[in-house]
Amino acid sequence: MNKLKLHGFNNLTKSLSFNIYDICYAPAEQQQAYIEYIDEAYNAKRLTQILKDVADIIGAQILNIAHQDYDPQGASVTMLISEGDMPPQTVNSQTPGPLPDTVLAHLDKSHITVHTYPESHPDNGISTFRADIDVSTCGRISPLKALNYLIHSFESDVVIMDYRVRGFTRDVSGKKHFIDHNITSIQNYIARDTQERYQMIDVNVYHENIFHTKMMLKETELENYLFEKESNLDEAQKKEIQKKLDKEVTEIFYGHNYRRKKIKVEQ
Repeated sequence: MNKLKLHGFNNLTKSLSFNIYDICYAPAEQQQAYIEYIDEAYNAKRLTQILKDVADIIGAQILNIAHQDYDPQGASVTMLISEGDMPPQTVNSQTPGPLPDTVLAHLDKSHITVHTYPESHPDNGISTFRADIDVSTCGRISPLKALNYLIHSFESDVVIMDYRVRGFTRDVSGKKHFIDHNITSIQNYIARDTQERYQMIDVNVYHENIFHTKMMLKETELENYLFEKESNLDEAQKKEIQKKLDKEVTEIFYGHNYRRKKIKVEQ
């Protein structure tokens, strides 16, 4: 797409909604300890630092930060960001985002938020931590540049992402432009090593500038999902726990509950 000469400020709003799910097995007697661990690992202080890093990646200046830890669990952070000096190049290409110490562009009238939702159920020992992050920007670049950093900032078993370009901006002739960069898939902004680790599907509505991608980890090692040591479990317990974990991840990825079939074993 040719470089646009705009009339005034770029009024397009680019919004990334990023949801991660981290699955763990913690039996009833360990679930409170797991919730406390998650609350400490992803408290408002650490989440604030993650959002500061995101602001650095997209080149934003921080105007205001509001953060809160909740009782009994969970945390939220909201950050307002503003525009600074614009670098010479525009970065809208469909390439993976940079490292946190790389500044690419500056934004205006923008915000970044994160909310966490630790959750568990005593019946099956499965606990699921969810973090919702929204990056909404006005300007020339896409918040998708921060995507790889966000994926690597959390232990992500399932990732669900929505990206939408809203509103319009005008060029000097008065013509409306409803998007200012080429995009075919969110996947094009994800680093190759991450793509190789996840199964991914797209549901895109191109004429509405709406892009949706879901990711599910391809390979899981049981020891990475246990809140207790694997040595305390026998082989039958390990297999049963693995089934529960696979079911949880699959249901979240596809957005459906699945009933486990009972198999009759002949004596």
